[in-house]
Amino acid sequence: MKLGALEAGGTKMVCVLGDENGNIFERVSFPTREPAETMPDMVRFFREKGVEALGVGSFGPLCLNPHAPNYGSITTTPKPGWRDYPLAQTFRQALGVPVEIDTDVNAAALGEALLGAGQGVDTLVYYTVGTGVGGGLYSQGKLHHGLVHPEMGHMILRPHRSDPTPEGFCPYHKGCLEGMAAGPALEKRWGKPARELPPEHIAWKIEAEYLAQMCVNTIVMLSPGRIVLGGGVMHQQQLFPMVRRRTLELLGGYVAAPEIVDHMDSYIVAPGLGDNAGAVGSLMLARRALQ
Repeated sequence: MKLGALEAGGTKMVCVLGDENGNIFERVSFPTREPAETMPDMVRFFREKGVEALGVGSFGPLCLNPHAPNYGSITTTPKPGWRDYPLAQTFRQALGVPVEIDTDVNAAALGEALLGAGQGVDTLVYYTVGTGVGGGLYSQGKLHHGLVHPEMGHMILRPHRSDPTPEGFCPYHKGCLEGMAAGPALEKRWGKPARELPPEHIAWKIEAEYLAQMCVNTIVMLSPGRIVLGGGVMHQQQLFPMVRRRTLELLGGYVAAPEIVDHMDSYIVAPGLGDNAGAVGSLMLARRALQ
């Protein structure tokens, strides 16, 4: 199969040519301008490649109710020009091929579940911790949506006692995960980008606390077979052992599954697909659309 995949982001649109096995043959990116400027570039790329189907993992919020008249549309985004934009429908009309759309984090969760770190478990939660924080749930062969798609990045956390900015930086909620733990929150709190903070900086102890609370909340609410942590902040490899250790401490022995207690190193893990999780997952959405 010749499949197309789109990672639709707030700053760039990554267009990928690949196949049903998750192999990536070509990748180009276009800056995210207004739709009238950005869409022709993407349509031209996929049309010239002759894709048989397209999978889209997009920033949101999205309408993912297949019975809604605006299914496949970006809804209340502040991104100029993209509010209420019928993204999936526009691609279907322009390319004349099946199109399946989901959130960017659900696409990454799908890629990791089928071809990455989630192989061998039937339930997986994928988090991206970067410019924002978002989570996707894959369970029993399906991606979870609900009434609206979940916004895991806005769960409320307890502030660390040493956090100089205990309310965080989310414009909507005090003390929410994204406002406390995303890359921009780290930079605002400490006055420099996260990549410039040394491994021994207290920033990482505080960050590990918030990510561990995130993992504990996920375990007690969803009980996934594995938790995958991706995104730019998680390139700081010192975070993984800190998050695993603190997660066990916060669980306090209440959840005693051996997969967690005895095998935490293989329970909270980095993406098996690395930074390709979203692209591969979007190819899997294209495969589903064709099937």
